[in-house]
Amino acid sequence: MAGFRVSRRRSARDIEVHDAELAKRAGSALFAADERIRAVAEELGFAEAELGADAAARLGAALEMARRSLNEAFRLNRRNRDADPGSSAESRARSLQVIELCESVERVLAEHTAAVAEAAARLRRAPEIFAGVHADAEQLRARLPHARETLERLAARYARAALAPVAANAAEAEQLLAFAEHGVAVAARRRAAGQVDPASVALEASAAAVHRAAALLDAVDDFEVEALRAEASLAGAVDEARRALAAVPAEPHPYRVAEAIAELRAALADLPAVGVNIDPFAHLARVREAHAALDAALAPARERATSPVASVHHPHHVHHAIEDADRRLDAARDAIAGHPGWIGAEALTRLAESERIRTALAHCLGSPTETVAVIDADHGARVLAMARRVASLASEAVDLARRDVEAFRAQGRVAAAS
Repeated sequence: MAGFRVSRRRSARDIEVHDAELAKRAGSALFAADERIRAVAEELGFAEAELGADAAARLGAALEMARRSLNEAFRLNRRNRDADPGSSAESRARSLQVIELCESVERVLAEHTAAVAEAAARLRRAPEIFAGVHADAEQLRARLPHARETLERLAARYARAALAPVAANAAEAEQLLAFAEHGVAVAARRRAAGQVDPASVALEASAAAVHRAAALLDAVDDFEVEALRAEASLAGAVDEARRALAAVPAEPHPYRVAEAIAELRAALADLPAVGVNIDPFAHLARVREAHAALDAALAPARERATSPVASVHHPHHVHHAIEDADRRLDAARDAIAGHPGWIGAEALTRLAESERIRTALAHCLGSPTETVAVIDADHGARVLAMARRVASLASEAVDLARRDVEAFRAQGRVAAAS
């Protein structure tokens, strides 16, 4: 029993020590918050003189809120010092509330003083930003004639559909530069009138307009290079497609093979004659897609002709094809999932078809790819064809997704400029 009383006495002493430390913390927090409010009150006058009444008004409102919180904290602290402060638990709760109120004072004032400091820094940097916007605008204006000449040169070589992403870039860049110069003039007038916030908004809008104009002019230069690359790739793709058609045996073909041959021939037939403006991007995509479809359609017959025995006894090459298909399918999923809302129907359709065939392939295998044993040549050819088709569709989905992302970004630049 004596030991129990000693334990209780020690517990009570521990509580008293804890409450005393808590009360000391509350007192220190009150002192620090009061000093912080005094310092911010002095800063308020400087902020009004440097930034104007509008910027200082927000800091003043925050200061008034902080004072109300501090008054409440002082009231609670005085209640703890009354002759009858209530139970220890009540005093402890008030001390914790005092500390919390003081911390809220610090947070509110820190947030608003940081905003004032940032506004003051922008104001001091304003001459530098003015000069930078003017210099950048002049440099970009000097690039406008070259951009127009480039677009004229491109229009003489490529179809209007191919030029659509950049056709209006020079005109839009010129409009943006005019907007930027007007914004700088507005910012200068507002700054001279002491209207700091409107001046900052106008100046930031001008800087953003110059940045967008530069992006539009860069896109014209980049387009010329990409178009040349696509045109060169198209020539190689056409040669490969023609060789592939010439290598197809002249015999009756299954419907899928015949359909793929007809589509590839149509893609080649639709290529413009020499001297006619082309869309190298669209033609390249169509020829590649039709060629890949023909390869997929011919894959079963080729597999039976080249390695009928290997399909029965050596399934490792089947595993390799499936692993390659899965890698490409994962890449397509990542490319499309990483740009929600940017991807068009074609890329989504290719991905969905690839996933559908991959699901059918899993059913066809009937077991994990690590343990599958190909039963006969027809089965092996069918599995390989499906895996290659999955890979082909996934690759097409990636190419189409990249095209959609580039188009979306180009539209975003146009929308932002307007």
